[in-house]
Amino acid sequence: MNVINNAVLLESRSLRNDVAGRTEVLDKVKALSLLPDGMHVTTAMVAAYFEVTVKTLESVMEDHREELDSNGLQVLIGTRLALFKGACGIQSRSRAIAVFSRRTVLNVAMLLRDSEVARQVRTYLLDMEYVARTQPVDNSVHREVEALDDRIDRRITHILGKTVVPMFNALIEASGEHRKELISLRDDVEKVERKLCNHHQRLRHLEHAQGPRPYTGIMATIDAMNWRQFEHHVAALLRRDGCTDVVVHGGPGDRGVDVTAVTAEGRSIVVQCKSFAPYRPVWSGELQKFLGASFVQHGADVALFVATTSFTPDARAIAETYGITLVDRTHLEKWSAGVPLAILR
Repeated sequence: MNVINNAVLLESRSLRNDVAGRTEVLDKVKALSLLPDGMHVTTAMVAAYFEVTVKTLESVMEDHREELDSNGLQVLIGTRLALFKGACGIQSRSRAIAVFSRRTVLNVAMLLRDSEVARQVRTYLLDMEYVARTQPVDNSVHREVEALDDRIDRRITHILGKTVVPMFNALIEASGEHRKELISLRDDVEKVERKLCNHHQRLRHLEHAQGPRPYTGIMATIDAMNWRQFEHHVAALLRRDGCTDVVVHGGPGDRGVDVTAVTAEGRSIVVQCKSFAPYRPVWSGELQKFLGASFVQHGADVALFVATTSFTPDARAIAETYGITLVDRTHLEKWSAGVPLAILR
């Protein structure tokens, strides 16, 4: 099966609906700033994210209003607007404000033609779709259960976002005596909503994380991992390539390294893992810190710096001078697909 062309999302609403819940890709391409409620953004904020004019965004809203409404676009007026302004500290005198949920922002990404940021988001979505379609599928009853779970998650998320959270916002604005308790409850509800939004993608990753994959789509799977999952992914690659005594240390007290191991020839390895968005390269300062940790503190024979992104020229210069092996996004993709690292051969 060939990779779906990026332009298909622009033309196919059914395909847009299929991937509408994968909002985690937004932050993989570019950090999305949210209003103080932690859930919404304004028209101007969405335009800034996609690096287009407000007029361009408003044109998309006008052409696809019904679809965007179904994915969470709200135009607030009257009392709802007043409550929202108060909760988010908005000073605008506008009599109506359009607010977008993360799902709505993702929907916009699938509709904007003249935005490089939107194009990158679509590429991530299609890579993830490719992975889902090309992996072996268990045709047992579990498939129906997963589909049902997915529908339930989406319905619960819709109810939380459209009714429960706005209700809390209104109560918080009107309440004095129980304001702190209400804010705490709202925060708990929002945490549940965020977890449900990520639930489906986590299940897919856990089910399809074994064995080598075709190159296409593999980075979308890695980008969907959190930092801890990424460290364990790197540890699994080391074991696959013959390393022993593989230990994941990431977190407080890791002494500057995330994974340690021993090669088949008996050389000691220390590894630093960085799960960054592709647009955020690894800087020289991070190489300098790892340099001290790997050779001074740990006395390693091999220092491996693995990242989901690129390295700046200064960072590469430090690595070349002091013998640190860099695994950038391109090499990580090949390594994950089954091509051993030269340093481990």
